[in-house]
Amino acid sequence: MTFRDCSLLVLRLGLGLTLALKHGLNKAMTFSEHAARFPDPLHVGHQTSLVLAIFGELVCGLAVAAGLFTRAAAVPAAFTMIVAFTAIHGASLAEGELAWVYFLGFTAVLLAGPGALSIDGWIAKRRDGWLPAA
Repeated sequence: MTFRDCSLLVLRLGLGLTLALKHGLNKAMTFSEHAARFPDPLHVGHQTSLVLAIFGELVCGLAVAAGLFTRAAAVPAAFTMIVAFTAIHGASLAEGELAWVYFLGFTAVLLAGPGALSIDGWIAKRRDGWLPAA
């Protein structure tokens, strides 16, 4: 375990859990209230846009936090945030600073990977024979 691994754990947990529990879970719990009028910047329909936002925020946020399929999960999370920043907040840091920060964080996780303190890291160690089989 290195400082890099600990740093990636803090980054993954902070970004993933905050996005999932503060934003994604709220959208999922109020789905029926917002489905008809949720912003549709990709022109796929309001309900579909909401489902995609919930997937990017809740499902992928939790996966990044756990370090499970981390790089793959960081892509929809980062994409959701860059769409929110540009299409919803008009690429304005005054309005969309949080979406921009999330985008940067998930992009960093995408580039750096999950680190050893993750489910992906544990799987890689088992696959490479670093841990005994159960």
